[in-house]
Amino acid sequence: MIEKLDGIEEKLEDLNRQLCDPDVASNQEKYKTLSREVKNLTPVVEKYEQYTAARSKRETSKEMLDEKGLDRESKDMLIEEIGTAKSEMARLADELKIMLLPKDPNDDKNVIIEIRGGAGGEESALFAGVLYRMYSMYAERRGYKTEIMSCSETGLGGFKEISFSVEGEGAYSRFKYESGVHRVQRVPETESQGRIHTSTTTVAVLPEAEEVDVEIDPGDLQIDTFRSSGAGGQHVNKTSSAIRVTHLPTGMVVECQDERSQHKNKEKALKVLRSRLLDEQIQKQHDEIAGERSAQVGTGDRSERIRTYNYPQGRVSDHRIGLTLYKLENILNGDMDELIDALSTAENAAKLKAQSE
Repeated sequence: MIEKLDGIEEKLEDLNRQLCDPDVASNQEKYKTLSREVKNLTPVVEKYEQYTAARSKRETSKEMLDEKGLDRESKDMLIEEIGTAKSEMARLADELKIMLLPKDPNDDKNVIIEIRGGAGGEESALFAGVLYRMYSMYAERRGYKTEIMSCSETGLGGFKEISFSVEGEGAYSRFKYESGVHRVQRVPETESQGRIHTSTTTVAVLPEAEEVDVEIDPGDLQIDTFRSSGAGGQHVNKTSSAIRVTHLPTGMVVECQDERSQHKNKEKALKVLRSRLLDEQIQKQHDEIAGERSAQVGTGDRSERIRTYNYPQGRVSDHRIGLTLYKLENILNGDMDELIDALSTAENAAKLKAQSE
C-alpha cells in the first residue's frame, strides 16, 4: 500500500507540473482532464501526508524513549505519544485502504432516474409521486439540479411513470443504490375500512451517457412525432411536438412530450436512450464478472426488492444491509444521507473483503 501511495504522490506532483505548462493551459480539454485527475488524487495524498506525519511522530518518540537518563514522567508521556500515533496510523491506514479501492467509473456522472408504478394500481402510482418528491428534495439538499424528461400522470396526481435527470458532481455515486423494487405499506386515501395495503414501485437509476460513451447509428433509429396528451396548457393536441424514438436493434422505446419544442423533446429522448443503452452494457459487465456481484450491495437487479416504507410504524427498512430507521417522514422529505452512507460503507466493506480474499 505504501509503494502505491508513494507512486500516487509522485503522479500528483507531475500533474501539477503539467498544469503549470503554458501549452497545457491553452489546451482546454487537456487542462480539464488533468484538473479532474488532480482533484481525485489530492484527497488521497493529503490523507497519506497525515499518515506519514503520524508515523514520523511515532519514530521520533521511540528514539527519545531510547535515550538514557529519562525520568519516569517523561517516559510515560513518550509511551502515551507512541500509542496515540499508532492508533492514528491504524485509523488512517483503514481510510486509505477504502480510498484506494477501484472507483466506479460512473460515480461522477449525472443520472437519469426512472420511476414506474408496479403492483397496487393507483396506490402504486401515488407512491411513485412520493419517491419522485423524495429524490427531488434530496437532490436539492445536495445542490443538484433536476429536470423532468418525461412523465405520465394519473387522475389522482400520481405517476404511471416519470423519468427525470439529476445533474451534479457525484450524482450517480449517491443515487446508484436506489435501483430496484420499493415496497410501501400504508392505508390508502381511497380505503374506507382503514386497512393497510402493500404496493410496489420500481426505480431504475441510469448513469447519464455522453455521446462518446454510447455511439448510436442514426440508421438504427425510428423517430415518430405525435401530439402531446395530458396536462400541458394550450399547446397540447395543437402541434405534433411529442417524440417517440425506437432503437431498432434492441427494441427500446423512449417517448418525450414535456417540451413545446420537437427538437428539445428529441434531444431529451436521445439522452434517455443513450443512458439506457449504457446501463445495459454495465449490467452485462456485472453479469460477466462473477466476483463483481459479491462486492456489490444487492444485485442491481431491477426486480430485487430493496426497501420497505412502513407508514403505520414510521420505519424504513433496507433489506440489502438489514438496516431499519424509524425516521420515515424525514427520509421522505429528502433526508437520505444516513441511509445512503450506510449502503456506501457496506459496499466498501464488501469490496475490501473481496480484495483480501
